[in-house]
Amino acid sequence: MRIIGGKLKGRQFNAPKNLPVRPTTDMAKEALFNILYNTYDFEECHVLDLFSGTGSICIEFASRGIKQVTALDKHPGCIAWIKSVAEKYDLPQIETLKADTFKFLEQCSTKYELIFADPPYDLPNIPMIPELVIKNNLLTPNGTLIVEHPTFLKLNQQLGFKEVRKYGNSSFSFFNLEDEEIRKTNL
Repeated sequence: MRIIGGKLKGRQFNAPKNLPVRPTTDMAKEALFNILYNTYDFEECHVLDLFSGTGSICIEFASRGIKQVTALDKHPGCIAWIKSVAEKYDLPQIETLKADTFKFLEQCSTKYELIFADPPYDLPNIPMIPELVIKNNLLTPNGTLIVEHPTFLKLNQQLGFKEVRKYGNSSFSFFNLEDEEIRKTNL
């Protein structure tokens, strides 16, 4: 995995081979960060990185000066790897949390400007992610949820859906709380 921008730009990381992961491709990650970097002031953002895996996304955020990012994964090896990288490269804004994503989303009360989810592509309940984020009101008023998923999976019928960006076999679906209908469901 390679860091695309920020203070660690160009640095390669070789995560342990035994981690159950499928990292976001460099091309897709670069496109995503071009969108986000032109939309958000990273120095003021709180980010939640769900299914963090190798930490490719949370480390990229930290490298680019994000205020705070919570990396959540249920695999202890993934969390240990992310912690070791954060310590080695002095990235104190990365907080790690070993937890089941769906249980966490049910119980969470913190609001985030950005939530990124990169679940395993064979996970049958991927559509529950935007449902839980919207239902539990986990985004700030200008916040965005991005779900990475296989291109064949369509999430455009989910509440809060705004757009999809396709990068080969992977797609990013974007969700937010702009619709008055969504706000009313959360009041």
